[in-house]
Amino acid sequence: MGKYMQDAQALLPLVGGKENISAVTHCVTRMRFVLVDPARAQVDKIDEVACVKGTFTQAGQFQVIIGNDVAEFYNDFTAVSGIEGVSKEAAKQAAGSNQNPLQRAMGVLGEIFAPLIPALISGGLILGFRNIIGEVNFFDATGAFNLEGGVMSIADISTFWMGVYNFLWLIGEAVFHMLPVGICWSVTKKMGTTQILGIVLGLTLVSGQLLNGFAVAGTPAADIPVWDFGFAQVQMIGYQGQVIAALLAAFVLVGLEKFFTKVTPEVVSMIVVPFCSLVPAVIIAHTLVGPIGWTVGNAIAEAVNWGLTSDVRILFAAVFGALYAPVVMTGLHHMTNAIDTQMVNVMGYTILWPMIALSNIAQGSAVLAMSVLQKKNERAQQVNVPACISCYLGVTEPALFGVNLKYRFPLVCGMIGSACAAMLCTGLGVQALSIGVGGLPGILSIKFEYWIAFALCMAVAIVVPFALTFVAGKKKLTKVELVGRDAAAAAPADAAPVAAAADAFSSSASPVPAAHPNAAVATEAYDLLAPLSGTVKPIEQMPDPVFSSKCMGDGVMIEPTGTCVVAPADATVSVTMPASSHAVGLTLANGMELLIHVGVDTVDMKGDGFTCHVSQGDHVKVGDVLLTFDPEKIAAAGHPAATAVVVSAMGSAKDLQLMTGQDAVAGETAIARCE
Repeated sequence: MGKYMQDAQALLPLVGGKENISAVTHCVTRMRFVLVDPARAQVDKIDEVACVKGTFTQAGQFQVIIGNDVAEFYNDFTAVSGIEGVSKEAAKQAAGSNQNPLQRAMGVLGEIFAPLIPALISGGLILGFRNIIGEVNFFDATGAFNLEGGVMSIADISTFWMGVYNFLWLIGEAVFHMLPVGICWSVTKKMGTTQILGIVLGLTLVSGQLLNGFAVAGTPAADIPVWDFGFAQVQMIGYQGQVIAALLAAFVLVGLEKFFTKVTPEVVSMIVVPFCSLVPAVIIAHTLVGPIGWTVGNAIAEAVNWGLTSDVRILFAAVFGALYAPVVMTGLHHMTNAIDTQMVNVMGYTILWPMIALSNIAQGSAVLAMSVLQKKNERAQQVNVPACISCYLGVTEPALFGVNLKYRFPLVCGMIGSACAAMLCTGLGVQALSIGVGGLPGILSIKFEYWIAFALCMAVAIVVPFALTFVAGKKKLTKVELVGRDAAAAAPADAAPVAAAADAFSSSASPVPAAHPNAAVATEAYDLLAPLSGTVKPIEQMPDPVFSSKCMGDGVMIEPTGTCVVAPADATVSVTMPASSHAVGLTLANGMELLIHVGVDTVDMKGDGFTCHVSQGDHVKVGDVLLTFDPEKIAAAGHPAATAVVVSAMGSAKDLQLMTGQDAVAGETAIARCE
């Protein structure tokens, strides 16, 4: 039995049962479910499952935080549920049905910028360091340190540091001036088209043959070079640092390539598709979408800058600071990356990003207060401490979904603290050179002359949420929440409300899966027949550790001599694999669940050599054909044809006896007996 088998059994009914799960996968720390009806997930009870550290919904996926052992939990969950997991990409595609168009658009934008963020952060830190050594005048004309009356920087008085200052611009220029190349590449990568064409398109937007986009404003119109086609002239202007223009150009390329791929005969597609996609895309980029994107991008940057510098800037900052954390929970915050980057490239700084960093700090401070309040609650601290640390380092999701949203009032207190810090930050005119690490280290991306002001804003973002959360928590948290279930249960008898809460907690902490709707308690022994003709062996001999270790459940292995898999008992088809047809799951009337898995790693064959004859939800009788397969194709693909027949859940059945060491005939020979 797997380490998390009991917790997995508890989780399954709380997410609505297997019939409510469209897809399931996992990442480094979280189970990711795509639910048919997200409302059926019992979040409060899920949070009480022993190994669960929190839940949240993002990008159409219901995510359950497990921790570093998520892979082991995932194996146990798929074993007890009889649901075979899918790839992350498949889960994302399935999750699209749970999102509205705006959420899907923001999700795409987020996935486009995600690969670029490390470069942007590195570039921001580099610009911050260059600012300190080359732009801040620490020394007077004699070379003496004089911060107030200084006229020279470190680079001005040192050949070495001047060399460092100039060298670092090589990286800074590559990150920010050449950003359209990265954007075009990332768009084509995300949309599944040819990435090298995206790179080439990006290079045409920043080519050295063009007038640098940052020099356009200072160049007389008559001096701007043009391509002269006789009937028309096109200005040779580069789009260095332009975000919206690059996005629009890249999507034009994607659309053209998908169109020509669809209509072009495969025999000439290698020639026709790249040429007919790239050339028109470059023309459209420089004549239409480039100028439009330039105008729109600059307008957005200037509008945000106006909001943060006008007479209503304090109100604007208060609203943004308060609402940024909820925006993160919707996934719509990815748009700020584009806005920040556009502001940096238009104005040389951003006023928006410092408020984002302060919002992260504020939410982390609310978690810090919860950690102090719950210092005797060991279970809560397993979530509080890492969530606080990650939030202070710029990763907010564990704090938002694992702690603050769960209790609600810490989220509100963090929002209030963020609003206060944002108002102060905007009032002091703090500017950042670029986006950076969105937490305490974020000060490194702030212009040096604003470090003291930003440090003051950080203090507000720490103190206000901490104090509000601490005071509110003293009143709102129950004793169970403060000290934990065990300590609360051991409370004196006069603490009746606390004891009642502890009892309620205990009763919901390890829920027992509900019986299958068709369950019936067996009153006499009955047999499970062989689903496949062949030699029946112990499951430990299955050449697949997932099955041989029994983490999926106990069962048998069959070395097939036949090619037809039949129902071993009357049952309902609970699981099929439409993409591969190599496995099928059944649920018997007594709740017993069976998984029949043909071959090892045969999912890689993507259905070649397999035919499934049933659909999920079908009712089958013993001996009905479930699927057929071609053993020669399995062998040709290099996979064993050994078939696992696994009892993944017992239901109301008991005393399972497996009958191995025999040659079985499909639909005739008993391979297991139970009551």
